[in-house]
Parts: sequence; structure tokens; C-alpha cells
Amino acid sequence: MSRTQRYKKIEKRFATNVQNKFLAILKAIKNFFIRVFKIFDSKLTIMIVPHSQGKVINFQTNVFALVLGCVLIVGIVSSFLYFNRKAISSKMEIDSLANRNHETLASLDELRDENTTLLQVANRFRSTLSQSLSLLGLNESGSASGTSSNSDLSSIFGSREAVHGISSETADIRELTTYLENTVEPIEQIGKMIENQKTLFKEIPNIWPVKNKKVHISQLFGPTTHAITGQWYIHKGIDFSTWSSGDPIMATANGQVVFVGYDPSFGNNVVIRHKHGMYTRYAHMRNSIVKKGESVSQGQTIGYIGNTGVSTGPHLHYEVHIGSDVVDPIKYINVMISK
Repeated sequence: MSRTQRYKKIEKRFATNVQNKFLAILKAIKNFFIRVFKIFDSKLTIMIVPHSQGKVINFQTNVFALVLGCVLIVGIVSSFLYFNRKAISSKMEIDSLANRNHETLASLDELRDENTTLLQVANRFRSTLSQSLSLLGLNESGSASGTSSNSDLSSIFGSREAVHGISSETADIRELTTYLENTVEPIEQIGKMIENQKTLFKEIPNIWPVKNKKVHISQLFGPTTHAITGQWYIHKGIDFSTWSSGDPIMATANGQVVFVGYDPSFGNNVVIRHKHGMYTRYAHMRNSIVKKGESVSQGQTIGYIGNTGVSTGPHLHYEVHIGSDVVDPIKYINVMISK
């Protein structure tokens, strides 16, 4: 027998064995399903026997129908429990959202009340600001009176019609925002004016020249009788006394020292030149601590109270000059003692 014939014989035998094995498996599967079908097709009789003398109820079914019925019942009960749990969870979530909604509405009402109060305060502020600007010679745009302006603040509150597409609260807040933006410029102008006035006050003699809580005016400006000669004369300043020597004397405004020296009448005295053509004299000093040409600031100590020159006791003789004229210092001095 040749080798080729031998191979063909082995191949035929292998194919036959595979075919027989496959047929055997198919037959086993067939027999399994037949047995299962016979089991599920087995007839069952279910009897319901009442406790009373009623008629016995019985009906016939098979295993397949019984198993299918049990599966359906279990599925229906499980579905009911699942969806019932979902419904309870959804109800709890809805209740929680409802509570949050109530809280939000309450907060919104409170916000509306606060917004109304804020707008009322803004209206009062606008009125006060308008009056203040009028007194300062400015209009509500921050420019000088008489100039035209398209940002008149009164027009902001002149119309309270609701803006289409937004809530009235939002419209109010936007109006307030616009109003506050427009108040920035006039308030800046007021700040500049105050700063200028602050600078001006430092340039004009307006504080008490003696640094002592017990200081008092012992002699006013004007006609009076001389304490030593007894003659009638014009007192050209104000006398400040603390009943003692050595209390600090302060410059009443920013300026430059133009005289430091001794005079038979004024004793040790200092003259300071200020802006706007003003001069101040500080006389009868015990001693001075500034030099001619030195720049001094308002409130700076320039010397100490003494009893030099024509004087009956320790005091400061204080004068204010405008150009060549002597004026009453009380018109410029601040009624609050500088601490």
C-alpha cells in the first residue's frame, strides 16, 4: 500500500470519528431538551380546600405554567416595590425643593425690603448732595453752576417705570448703580475743595497760639487803658495768659520767619510772614527757638511765654497784620484751643 493511500485512509477515519462525535453531541442535547420538556410538561393538579363546607376547587396545570406564573408574580411585586421606593424618594426630594423655594421666597422678600430701604436712603443722599453742591456752586455733574450736563442725577430718579424684560428690583439696583457712578465726580470735586480749604486754613492764622489748656484771653483788641501808664490807647493785638512763663508758643499758620529780635516795647518777639499778604507777631517771649528766614508750619513751636519788654506779667501779645493794616485777630482765630 502506497503512502498516499495510507494518508487518505487515516483522513477518512478521522472525519468519520468527528462526524460520529458531533452526532452524538446533538443527540445528547436533543435528549436533554426532551427530558426538560417532559418535566415542564408534567401535569399538576392544584386543589383549594376551604375550611367551611364549601366546594373544593381544583384545577390542572403543568410545571412550566406554574414556574412562569411564579416568575411573573415575583417580577410584578419587585417592580411595585422598586417604583414605590422611587416614588417615596421623589416625594421627599420635591418636599425638600418646596422648602428651599419657600426659604428663597422669604429671602427674596427680605432682599426687596432692604432694596427699598436702600433706594430711600439713596434718594435722601441725592437730595442732600444736591443741596451741598448748590451751596458749593457746583451742579450734580461736579462742574461749575450754569454749565449743561446730560448726567443730571435728578433724572435718574425722575422715572420709575419698569424696564422691559427685567424685574423691578434689578431695575432699581441698576438705577442705584448708575446714580452712584455719577456721584463719583461731584464727590471728588468736593474732596478737592476740602483739600484746598484745608491748605488755605493752614495758610491763614486761625488757631490759638499758646499750647496750654488753661490759656485765656487777658486783653482783647481795641481801645483800652494802658496798665502801666494809665493812658488811653489802641491795643493792636490780643493778650494770652497762662499765669506762668515757659508755655509753648505756636505759629498760627504756615509761613516764613522775617524777624527775630528784641524791642523795648515788645521785648523778645518774632514776626512771621504768611501767604495772602498776612503777618503775625508774637511778643513778650521769654525766648524764641526759630531763626530769621526759617520756614515754619502751623502748630510748630517757635518760642515760650515770657515777661520781656513793657509787660506786667507773663503773657503773649499776639498781632495779625494784613499788609500795613493791623486787624483784630479774633476774626481769624479758631475758637477751639489747639491741643
